[in-house]
Amino acid sequence: FNLGKINPALYIGKGKVEEIANKVKEIEANVVIFNSNLHFAQQRNLEDILGVKTIDRTQLILDIFARHAQTQEGILQVELAQLEYLLPRLRGKGIALSRLGGGIGTRGPGEKKLEIDKRRITDHIGYLKKDLKLISSYRATQRKKREKQGVNTCSLVGYTNAGKSTLFNALSGDSQKVSSVLFTTLDTVARTLNLSRNLKIVLSDTVGFIYKLPLKLIDAFKATLEELNYADVI
Repeated sequence: FNLGKINPALYIGKGKVEEIANKVKEIEANVVIFNSNLHFAQQRNLEDILGVKTIDRTQLILDIFARHAQTQEGILQVELAQLEYLLPRLRGKGIALSRLGGGIGTRGPGEKKLEIDKRRITDHIGYLKKDLKLISSYRATQRKKREKQGVNTCSLVGYTNAGKSTLFNALSGDSQKVSSVLFTTLDTVARTLNLSRNLKIVLSDTVGFIYKLPLKLIDAFKATLEELNYADVI
């Protein structure tokens, strides 16, 4: 039968957990992924019963982001989101950093075996936000230059893997990486596009969206997403 509410200890019912545990043994799985966000206590309890690494939706998306981050800005934004996700999991008997080594859902801080306490993580989050604020200021300067020159901006937006970068390349003649995987583009890429002899615009490719995108990711990517606020055409 369907549960009337979320199980505070396991998210799902005990019977379903046992069913998953049997399946894990049957197919010799080494990770279980929940398409929902788990509280750190639920994650820990599930791992204890299932006997394998258990990650949630946010952790999986963070891992995908970490694999695709190439620029300094992208790397900073992903690291900020990872640490803000990790911080509440350091409370009491939260999932220990030593258990976050290697594999899906652990790229970045997990791989580095960050043996740092909450205060040091909080300090590092502050440094990352400061660096991203500098990037945001640089973007603002670039925008003011375009405004003075009377250059309008067009931003391509949409779900991840919808074809934004393919369209961007076709319009601008650029060669941005395109792929049939999620979140290939993590940074705003801008190119000048001549529409006529007397008219040119700045065309920008943006990070893709996904259903139920974790709020921490939106916060971390503000420096990138704020460009959309100033676009003349979306």
